[in-house]
Amino acid sequence: MDLSWDFYRTFLSVLQEGSLSAAARELGLTQPTVGRHVDAMETALGYPLFVRSPHGLLPTDAALALKPYADTLSATSAALLRAASSQRDMVSGTVRISASEVIGIEVLPPILADLHEAYPALTIELSASDTVEDLLRQEADIAVRMVAPAQDALIARHLGVIPISFHAHRRYIERRGMPRALTDLADHSLIGYDRETAAIRAIIARSPELPAASFALKADSNLAQLAAIRAGFGIGVCQNGLAARDPDLLPVLSGLFEMKLDTWLVMHENLKTAPRCRVTFDALARGLRDYIRGVPPEANDPSVEHRD
Repeated sequence: MDLSWDFYRTFLSVLQEGSLSAAARELGLTQPTVGRHVDAMETALGYPLFVRSPHGLLPTDAALALKPYADTLSATSAALLRAASSQRDMVSGTVRISASEVIGIEVLPPILADLHEAYPALTIELSASDTVEDLLRQEADIAVRMVAPAQDALIARHLGVIPISFHAHRRYIERRGMPRALTDLADHSLIGYDRETAAIRAIIARSPELPAASFALKADSNLAQLAAIRAGFGIGVCQNGLAARDPDLLPVLSGLFEMKLDTWLVMHENLKTAPRCRVTFDALARGLRDYIRGVPPEANDPSVEHRD
């Protein structure tokens, strides 16, 4: 059975979008073309992939079983296009960077702006998500991670540790006062997590001195928590380096509570000779180390290659 990749791409888009019309808009195709792709794939496979319902197209169990393989094809195709766009002797083409929400949105933009100024032919794709993308499957070229990578085929550079601790906006402290002990937190509005993930359980295990949290605001997103701190909602945890940039964000319980995020920069070893990846990796390493050390972003010079 020899099916065109276009059929798998269309199938994945219909699966993600939930209708032929939405998939057509996403792919830049007509709705009849999308329908023909799905029909051809169902005919070749010999079983239905979708069931029509008042709420759109519902995937069958068979379609859901095929989804991981279609995801792999999509990631491989994107990686192939990024590699093909790179030329051997010049810094050009596309580099996909994966980082957490906070790092991707709060820390990387000035680093990437300087990188683009130095290498204008370089196109940057930034995936700012707390979901860890798989470098071995080429879902990204370079990743900023807060845990040491376990795969042998990756180049990893330890950049240091990012301290995080309690902070609150000046308006909140003026309103509610400054807590002097961890037990005082029981009388304050706390900002925290909505669901207890494995990472959060690890933090709790490493910090037995923390009182049981009763949050006034719960959010899965670390960016949402940071926004709430900046808005004066209450006391929450954020990176010390980010708080230091805003004179209105005050440290709370300094010296009594602090956690450290190990920070790594990771790249597949097959990309180490690609100029686009090498200069991006070096610029990110230098910029993130400067951030950890408290050096202002404007001090970076991405055109100067960094070496450990």
